[in-house]
Amino acid sequence: MSVALTDKPPENNQGINFCPDKVQATLGFTSPADVSADHERSGLLRAATLPRDVDFSQVLDFHTCQINDWSAAGAEPLNLETMGFDTIDLSGNTALQARLEQVRQAGKLNEADIKAIRHHLLGKAFTLTTGKRLRLLYIAPEGFIIRKAGPNGLIVDPDEEMTEMNGHDGALAVHGDQDVFGTPVKQILKGFAPMLFRHNTPDGCNRLSPFFLVNMWIPLQQITRPLTLMDRRSLDSRKHQLRYALPIDSFLERDEDRQLNDIWTFLHSENQQWHFSSEMNAKRAYVFDTLGLAHGASILPGEDIAEQFYKQLQAVQQAILTGDKTAITAAAKTKPFDLPADCTVPLRHAVECMHSLLAEAQKQGEQLINDTIWQQNAAQAMDRVIRKSIEMRVVAFMPPKLF
Repeated sequence: MSVALTDKPPENNQGINFCPDKVQATLGFTSPADVSADHERSGLLRAATLPRDVDFSQVLDFHTCQINDWSAAGAEPLNLETMGFDTIDLSGNTALQARLEQVRQAGKLNEADIKAIRHHLLGKAFTLTTGKRLRLLYIAPEGFIIRKAGPNGLIVDPDEEMTEMNGHDGALAVHGDQDVFGTPVKQILKGFAPMLFRHNTPDGCNRLSPFFLVNMWIPLQQITRPLTLMDRRSLDSRKHQLRYALPIDSFLERDEDRQLNDIWTFLHSENQQWHFSSEMNAKRAYVFDTLGLAHGASILPGEDIAEQFYKQLQAVQQAILTGDKTAITAAAKTKPFDLPADCTVPLRHAVECMHSLLAEAQKQGEQLINDTIWQQNAAQAMDRVIRKSIEMRVVAFMPPKLF
């Protein structure tokens, strides 16, 4: 009898079953050794552009940070204007939800998907936590992508080629997407972007405009590698926000004067405050200031065990395909494990499920070759720990709240 996948979070082997309001998670920052004075904009700092094929896991400055779970009871309300990010409710649009589920299952975007998602979002207004309304006026043709990221930094499909829409891993480095004074925003809007958009950068700000350039981020599933955002009130931008020239010619076709994207990277500071949600799916989406808000994919406590079990299930599946009976039980063998106390409930559930599948594989051995139910459950359990998300750049309008 194969184990069943359920939505009920089980207790772990210490009997722990609760939702921590904060976790200790890993984020990757720019190394101080790569920072210099910016000679183009006085008083700012610049991070050295790294080679396109660099292994970021070897060059980033990784820190374990306290990450607040805003979905936990009693968490501080989000605020796009002050913190730099908020969420909007997408659950009422059943056609959009159906399309997002198709993308989740496929793990990639196509032109028909993008057209449909645009249709369901353009012109729509959404209520923010503060009660203000945010209307989506324009979705940029560039930057509409899907990301897939395995637990603990695992590359789940190393042979997939990065294209304009697909093949993007989770963002290992903490970064901000656009510089309001830089490429390509400068060229597209003829230098008027700082006057048009609300922004808060190290050498300028606009707090009066009702127009926002936001990143809309839809989590199709995110048990691992969740989007993690900094409360910008906790950032010392002059000390820790760095200009960075990002080469994009390998996956985007642009004119010669737009081959480098002007974005931001960041140095770590203990004063920075970070937030994520452990309970988020495609029914809600983040909207955050794409003109510099620091964000990245964090690695949650317990992801190393999820990675280990993912690889073991992958090895069992390969042994089943080749009919190697000895390899099935060898790959399924596990040792006792302890999940960290601040492991999130969804990740705890996923790890326990994979462990149960491995225990059954160890017990059944060669009988798994004909057990299609186990094989389907194993594929679903492995897929569940892959972070999948859609993101897009959106021009949005927030009318003043008059009463």
